[in-house]
Amino acid sequence: MKHLFDQVSFETSRLVTKKYSTSFSLAVKMLSPKIRAAIYNIYGFVRFADEIVDTFHDYDKEQLLLDFENDYYKAYKTGISLNPILNSFQKTVKQYNITDDMVQAFLKSMRADLSKSVYTTKEEYEDYIYGSADVVGLMCLKVFVDGNDERYNELKDAAMRLGSAFQKVNFLRDLKDDYELLNRSYFPNVDLTSLDSNSKQKIILEIEEDFNFAFNHGILKLPVEAKFGVYMAYRYYRRLLKKLKKVPSSKIIQTRVRISDPMKINLLARSYVKYKLNMI
Repeated sequence: MKHLFDQVSFETSRLVTKKYSTSFSLAVKMLSPKIRAAIYNIYGFVRFADEIVDTFHDYDKEQLLLDFENDYYKAYKTGISLNPILNSFQKTVKQYNITDDMVQAFLKSMRADLSKSVYTTKEEYEDYIYGSADVVGLMCLKVFVDGNDERYNELKDAAMRLGSAFQKVNFLRDLKDDYELLNRSYFPNVDLTSLDSNSKQKIILEIEEDFNFAFNHGILKLPVEAKFGVYMAYRYYRRLLKKLKKVPSSKIIQTRVRISDPMKINLLARSYVKYKLNMI
C-alpha cells in the first residue's frame, strides 16, 4: 500500500527533524497539525543535503550530492522513491507547487560548499544565502499560504529576510566550526582570526534589520496555522543573537553559543502568552 509507505516516509522526515534540531522541531510542533508534515518533509530534504557537504568527510561528497539530486528528480518524475526523505519531499513539492528554481537554487549553494571556502564580495555572499536559506523560507511560505498566490507575493520578501536572518545567526554561532573544521568564511571582507568589534556590530545590525522587516512585514501577517510556530523560531533565533552580542568579538570564534532546554521552555511559555493575548 503506497499510502502506508508515504506515512512511513513522513515519519522519517519528522524523525530527522527531531534528531537533528530539537529547536526547529519544537517550532514545527507549534504549527497547525495539517501543515506540520510538509515542513518536516522540507527540513528532511535540506538537512540531508547539508549533511552531505558538511559532515560526510570520509566519502565522495560530490558524488553523494549528485546522486541525491538525481534521485530527487527521478522521484519527482515517477512519484515515488525508496529513499523516504525524497519520497516525502517530492510529494510536498507537488502538493504545494514549490517551483524547481527554488530547489535548484538550494542545491547550487550546497554545491558551492564543496569547493568554495571564502566569499569576498557581497554579491557572492547574498547569492549563497539566497540558495541556502531564503529559498527554504519561500518553500515553507508555499505551504503556509496553501496556493494563495496573492498572499505569497505579499509575504515572500519577509520570508526571505527571515531566512537570511536565521542563516546569518548560524554563521556567527558556527564561526569556530566553519573556519577550523570546514575552512569556510562566509562574511565578505572580514578577517575571522581577528574579528573586531566594528565588523561584528555591522553584522549584528544587518541581522537585526532582517529580523525587524520579517517580523513587521511577514510574521504579523502570516495565516493563523503558521503564525505561532514561525514566531517561536523567530524568538529562538533572536535569543541566540542576544547571547552572541554579549560575546566579545575577539572570543566569538572560540565560542559556540547555545540555548539551554529550560530557556527554550521559557521562550515557549512567554511566546504562547503573547500569542494568546493577540500581541502578535
